[in-house]
Amino acid sequence: MATVIKCDLVDFKADANKIDNYRLFTASPRLSSVAHSKNLFFDLRQLNSGQYSFPYHFHRNAEELITVISGSMTLRSPRGLEIVEAGDIVFFEMGESGAHQFYSHGTEPCNYLDIRTFYGIDVCEYPDSGKINILPAMDIFEKSSKVGYFKGEEHILEKWEELKK
Repeated sequence: MATVIKCDLVDFKADANKIDNYRLFTASPRLSSVAHSKNLFFDLRQLNSGQYSFPYHFHRNAEELITVISGSMTLRSPRGLEIVEAGDIVFFEMGESGAHQFYSHGTEPCNYLDIRTFYGIDVCEYPDSGKINILPAMDIFEKSSKVGYFKGEEHILEKWEELKK
């Protein structure tokens, strides 16, 4: 059955755990929850003047598409900075080439629809800060702590001998 969401009836709430400069507002309740979506994660977002959306990031297991509904904002991507405005549609592929961040440069808020594929687990990487985020668990690690696959596995014979006792 089709789910119709009337955008003029949407109530925006500040995203929890945000810090100064990252005060993004999201429709509440979350639109993908209202629609009971299984493979798409989507939200209506409001980015007020002088604010950034999220830290600069890319997804390893999700594609993302935004449609600017009203206002304008500056897009940061691997190509540099460019203005996106009402009516523009921007697609972000998986991987480093799909990295992005938004900044609301105008005096009016910028409203946009944010749509992302969702297949259970995603890994989001933040190039500016060197972090990796495993979603949806929000387990965040520093990329510099990356280790080899067999690190700590060198003593397998001793482990098995202990188990035999």
